[in-house]
Amino acid sequence: MGERVVVPRNFRLLEELEKFEKGQGDMSVSAGLVDPEDIFLTNWNAAIMGCAGTPFEGRLYSLVLECGSKYPSVPPSVRFTTQIAMTCVNSSGVVDMKKLCPGWKYDNDVAYVLNMLRSEMNKSENKRLRQPPEGATYV
Repeated sequence: MGERVVVPRNFRLLEELEKFEKGQGDMSVSAGLVDPEDIFLTNWNAAIMGCAGTPFEGRLYSLVLECGSKYPSVPPSVRFTTQIAMTCVNSSGVVDMKKLCPGWKYDNDVAYVLNMLRSEMNKSENKRLRQPPEGATYV
């Protein structure tokens, strides 16, 4: 009793992809595969709508995620391609997953990461940061 069933990585990622493709969940975040032919479901594109009432409002932020071979036991690597100023994002757009999701759990998923980033936009320390010009991207 209380045993957790470990779903193979690819089945888990297929399930996550299907939820995004069917529009299930929060519509302010979206994700899909960079290459639909990627049988390992490793590289993802994602987008987050900026939160209302913040300096992020009205902006669409693009990201890339890499779900490595140990996902979901370890979090994906995440990098913004649209420039953004947040305390958990470095000057190259790389998200510090230890800051964003310090207690990463096996049950977390890509949608969880995107929603955590969106919730970071509402934090007062991020609302105070000067944002790059709209549409600016990392090199």
